[in-house]
Amino acid sequence: MRGVILEGARAEVVDDLEIRAPGPGEVLVGIRAAGLCHSDLSVIDGTIPFPRPVVLGHEGAGVVEAVGEGVVHVAPGDHVALSTIANCGACPQCARGRPTMCRLAIGRPEQPFSRGGKPLYNFAANSAFAERTLVKAVQATPVPRDIPLTSAALIGCAVLTGVGAVLNRAQVGHGESVVVIGVGGVGLNVLQGARIAGAAPIVAVDANPEKEAAARQFGATHFVHAAQGETQEGTAGGMVAAVKEILPDGAAHTFECVGSTALVRQAVDLLDRHGQAVLLGMPPADAEAVFLPAALFLDKSILGCRYGSSRPPRDIALYAELYQQGRLLLDELVTRTYPVEEFAAAAADARHGRVARAVLTFQAGCTSSSGL
Repeated sequence: MRGVILEGARAEVVDDLEIRAPGPGEVLVGIRAAGLCHSDLSVIDGTIPFPRPVVLGHEGAGVVEAVGEGVVHVAPGDHVALSTIANCGACPQCARGRPTMCRLAIGRPEQPFSRGGKPLYNFAANSAFAERTLVKAVQATPVPRDIPLTSAALIGCAVLTGVGAVLNRAQVGHGESVVVIGVGGVGLNVLQGARIAGAAPIVAVDANPEKEAAARQFGATHFVHAAQGETQEGTAGGMVAAVKEILPDGAAHTFECVGSTALVRQAVDLLDRHGQAVLLGMPPADAEAVFLPAALFLDKSILGCRYGSSRPPRDIALYAELYQQGRLLLDELVTRTYPVEEFAAAAADARHGRVARAVLTFQAGCTSSSGL
């Protein structure tokens, strides 16, 4: 079967992957669509260290092909969206309703794939860039058949992370002000999470002025064009001043969605009293951010946020319902679809910010290979 693997310095599409049958508590899913997230690119460039060889991808949706012993909530033929949280369900964190904090769901890759007899790791307990993948039962959540799988795939990362950061982690209240720094796939979902929460004003900030239309479509009431030079490491000033023309006292909530330590500082500088800055972007593991501790004494907070502090089975079902009600945008996130053989083109478009989300699709009968 086909899939995108990373073995050396290059990711490539291969057609000779194999995957084992599902064991107890596991689900075999035929992937139909998978979003290309910057976390996948970060594994390729080394920003996110991960053992190799690995089958990439973590934002997928598809059709259940087989289930292992003990799996009762899904059956072959069901449409499912996949999450990356393979939590145990029995530890103190799971018992508190915090599956993203389960230690068994963090940094424990398995090797369900093989190629030429050599085992390959799964990425983020998911590996959605393959025609078939194997996940824990808790990772496969049924979705209605009227949701296109190209759209349902995005629930599993961008939507859970962005909308969840607003509703679960920050718990944004009606009428509270929000600033979203970086309007990529996650940032757009922060914007619509803020809209769903009833926040106002909602200020989007991005270095690319062409993103204003999408930002407003997803919920922004204002757009600030941060000059390109002001978003680089070690610079500050202009963007903060521009936002404070809209919010003179600062924001109740800021969300940093880029992974820039300079922007982390600006997210803190933009806070009003009792405000909170939520960090969603992924800087290099050894990057250090600088801020003034005195700035936090007025009950301000800096919050980390893993995967939208989500409870995936509950939240995926909720977001599917909101989509059906017309309150959550999914189709609009899909800028372009690519057959998996065009992974290199999809990755290039994602790297250069030409797409909100590139979505890889799998069609029967294709066996060509390409590299990146």
